[in-house]
Amino acid sequence: MEYQSTRDPSLRASAAEAVLAGLAPDGGLYSMPSLREISLDWKHVLALDTQGMATEILTALLPSFTKEEMRALVRRAYAGKFETEDLTPTVRVGDDTVLELFRGPTSAFKDVALSMLPQLMTAAREKCGVTDEILILTATSGDTGKAAMEGFCDVPGTKIIVFYPDGGVSPVQKAQMATQAGKNVCVCAVRGNFDDAQTGVKNIFAAVEEEKLLDGRGVRLSSANSINIGRLAPQVVYYFRAYANLVNEGAVRLGDPVDFVVPTGNFGDILAGYFAKELGLPVGKLVCASNANNVLTDFLATGRYDKNRPFYKTVSPSMDILVSSNLERLLFLLSGDAALVKRLMAELKEKGAYEVPKELLEKLHGLFWQGCCDDAGTKNAIGLVWREYGYLCDTHTAVAWDVAQQYKAACPVHAPVVILSTASPYKFPAAVLEGLGHSAKGDEFDVMEQVRNETGVPVPKNLAGLREREVRHRDVIDRDGMLDYVLSKASQKEWF
Repeated sequence: MEYQSTRDPSLRASAAEAVLAGLAPDGGLYSMPSLREISLDWKHVLALDTQGMATEILTALLPSFTKEEMRALVRRAYAGKFETEDLTPTVRVGDDTVLELFRGPTSAFKDVALSMLPQLMTAAREKCGVTDEILILTATSGDTGKAAMEGFCDVPGTKIIVFYPDGGVSPVQKAQMATQAGKNVCVCAVRGNFDDAQTGVKNIFAAVEEEKLLDGRGVRLSSANSINIGRLAPQVVYYFRAYANLVNEGAVRLGDPVDFVVPTGNFGDILAGYFAKELGLPVGKLVCASNANNVLTDFLATGRYDKNRPFYKTVSPSMDILVSSNLERLLFLLSGDAALVKRLMAELKEKGAYEVPKELLEKLHGLFWQGCCDDAGTKNAIGLVWREYGYLCDTHTAVAWDVAQQYKAACPVHAPVVILSTASPYKFPAAVLEGLGHSAKGDEFDVMEQVRNETGVPVPKNLAGLREREVRHRDVIDRDGMLDYVLSKASQKEWF
């Protein structure tokens, strides 16, 4: 089955072409017309180890690759790089299950996808006969940037530029990016918020496509954000892993539903859960957990998406987003109407808001539940979970925990609940320490030690040595300078 733009069914691409391009030429996202037509024996998948699950699921979602090819790519992506061969273990915490997605090389859930994407992209480059260098542009609200640079570090035929909001990521996240080694990686702060950086990247794609700005340079653009189907598809795997764990533990019977609570800003992580459901996994409700930037909470409740609202910098910065790009794929898959999606996205760009038809809202209500949690509630959840269960969670997981309790109170009859934990608590040590009832002293690295001393939870190896690493990336630009910055970098043969 071919992929097509969410805004124009005539713009089609193979899975390999979609992975290479990232965005469709009209600014839409690549999507299959329907996921239900994909043939996948989900019960068979649940019996496999995690790499076997990834092979089956990714071959089904990205049919340009044979199962043998995908098995080799999966092995290169994951073998020996995570703390456990399961990649994403589950932990029982109180009445709920926490799915730990932060056991990879950068201590964030993005590692699952961004360990895989470079393998997919280099294989797609060869499969499509592309000799141009692939220049990857990515906007990050904190975790994608480091995971993407780590994944693409010194990968032949690729370069990557990461943009992040100046002052809009945690000091640990900034240090992870600023110290990243590799001759083909670059990170630059943008004066503005994440939406400014993300919009800037999309505008660069549009300008390069329309004005042919890179023609003849031997360079083509792609993306490592979850707008790229090659970034989104690997995230489907951990929903299957979590469900299989619950079945194996006897917590659910095979075929019974499981509810998933997902902290999300750009809607990619929770959309992967919808993909899993469409592929046959018995997913019950998908609970969308937002912080104070609760645009998704309001949308899922009312059907009106309105980014014209205050933007808050919170202690869960990876969710500080008002324009959730991956929502476009969901609207397309639920409506099957590319013309509608094109109109809604035009309204969002021109007016900052849109409203979906009633029948589409009813479908959303059948699939999703939604809630939000402010900073005070986030810190309270961190302290509560530690005191009652001895489990230390980061700020984003705390948002999900709080919303999970809201969901269970509002819906007393519910399936077993899995809460997605998206980052190590040591990526946000000051807020975590405050949640534990203590005052932070010194810089973020001093605070890491305070958290460790208070809890006994070890600091991940990749974070423990950050303070001593050389800062290699210091660029800061205005948002209207992003295109010139990219064109200048594209013309340079060597970055380091």
